[in-house]
Order: sequence, then C-alpha cells, then structure tokens
Amino acid sequence: MKKNHYRFLSILAAIFFLAQALALAQAGRGVGRLGGVVLDNNDKPVVGARLVLTYIQDAGGLKLEATTNKRGEWSFIGLGSGRWSLMVSAEGFSPVTQEVTVSQLEKNPRMVIKLQKSSGGVSIIQDQASLELLDQGNAFFNDGKYDTALAMFEQFYEKNPSAYQILLNIGDCYRKKGEMDKALEYYNQVIEKARGDMAMGVNMTAKALAAIGLVYLEQDNLEEATKYFKQSVDTAPQDEVVAFNVGEVFFTNQKLDEAEKYFKMASDIKPDWPEPYLKLGYVALNKNDVPTAIENFEKFLKLEPQDSPRVAVVQQILQAIKK
Repeated sequence: MKKNHYRFLSILAAIFFLAQALALAQAGRGVGRLGGVVLDNNDKPVVGARLVLTYIQDAGGLKLEATTNKRGEWSFIGLGSGRWSLMVSAEGFSPVTQEVTVSQLEKNPRMVIKLQKSSGGVSIIQDQASLELLDQGNAFFNDGKYDTALAMFEQFYEKNPSAYQILLNIGDCYRKKGEMDKALEYYNQVIEKARGDMAMGVNMTAKALAAIGLVYLEQDNLEEATKYFKQSVDTAPQDEVVAFNVGEVFFTNQKLDEAEKYFKMASDIKPDWPEPYLKLGYVALNKNDVPTAIENFEKFLKLEPQDSPRVAVVQQILQAIKK
C-alpha cells in the first residue's frame, strides 16, 4: 500500500513538471485572434486607446500591445489558447481591466469595451512614461525586487495622484518586505479612496480586503484572515474572480477546506468557467479524495478549449489516478 502511494506521488510530480514545461513552451503563442471596439458611454468610438494583452494562464506569458483606430477598433493575432488579461486605457477615461479566454479552434466573439470618463475629465494614467513606470514596477515585483518595484510605484503615484489603485501595489511591496503595518496602512487607504469611485470602487475594496486578509494569514492569524477574506467576497458576491483569488490564497497556504469552499463558490457564480474545477481537482488530490478529483478534472475538460496545453496534462493526471 505504501509503495503504491509513493508511486502515485511520483506520477503526479512528473505530471506537474510536464505541465510547467508545457506552460513555458507555449507562453501564449498560437494562431488565435481577438478583436473588438472601444466605445465611450455614448457609444462613440474612442480613438487612440491603448490595449495591453497579457497571457496569465501560465508563467512567462506573452505580452502584446495595440492602439484603436479612428473607428475605435483593435485586434490581436497569433494568440494561444487560455486566459488573458486585457487592460484598456485612454486619455480622459478611467482604465478598465478584464479577463478573457481565447480559443484557437473556434472564432472568438468580438469584444465591445466601454470606457467611463474619469472624474473632472482628468486622465488617471496621463502619459507613456507613467505606463512604463507601471510596467517596470510590475516586472521588478514579479522578480522579487520589492524595493525597486516600490520606487517605481511611488514615482507612478506621484505623477498620477488620482490613480489610487497603485496604493494596492505599494502595500503589496511592503507586505513582501515583511513590513506588515505599512502594508495595512496602504490597503486601508485604498478602501478609503474607493468610497468615492463609482466605476471601480467595489472591486478595489474587495481586493484591498483580501490583501489585508493575506497579511493576517502570513502572520498565522487564520481567524482574522478568514474574517477579511469573507468581507472581500461579501463586498463583491457576484464576482467569481474575487472568490477564486481567495481560494488561491488558501490553497497556496495548504488550507484545503477553506480553498475548496471558495473555489466552489467561484464555480457556482460562473459554472462555465473551467478554472475553479481544475483547482477543485487539485484540492481533492491533496485531500486524497480521488473520486472527487476525477469528477472535477472531467468537468474542467468539458469546459477548457480542446487546443489548450492543459488538456493533455489533465488527461495524463486522470490516466494516472484511475489506475
């Protein structure tokens, strides 16, 4: 029995490394196409809007940029299957970010993105130099160079004082540096400033509450962490991404029952989203509940685009655990 258990873990470890290799090899490249139009709240085209499309399904993902034409139209080609983050910004408008799933086998629906005028007609992101500061800060943060990232984010905020959202990034830098009191200070500033933001306030409040929960989780205060995670989800109860992200935090910290609860919540909010089922499968594997793992992996396979590299990985996992 013990021998079979170790063999099972060895198979899963091999599959995990195969999944990582596939993710890095693909990195968002393929033959898919995504396009659409950017409009203002009067349905007029927004000319010269900047779009940044980032592959977020796996590490080392592709990043592409485009600009809308005189009809507000835009397009990207050469995309791989999976999850992408699309950020749209334009002078005088509040930026928006949304997640989109791309398929290489089927035609992706045309996207219509509407931008709202920023308060007072002042652009939140005012120039290319500011955007470069933001990109550099994110890159340094991802590389674990938190002091350098912090300097970039602070410069960005100095140039764009109405872009209070960057305070969340600044708080993240302090949290990663272990300066928890400073992190909490900035997260609470986000909550305070979000109260006057009709466009993004709810989402930013939910993110800041989840970040506060993460501070307490890293201090091994599960009771306080759970309280803030619950507040985060209650703030945006119909946002499957908020619930999913809370599940991710618990899963990363091996709080499997809590992770399962929030992944299940995300799947209930958006039943056709494959991501929660994949994570529910991994949670079940960690709990040695093979039947539940099989059930969730099979649900994932029904929803995931069949040209996705993750399909082959999950199929191999199923083959291994069904033996």
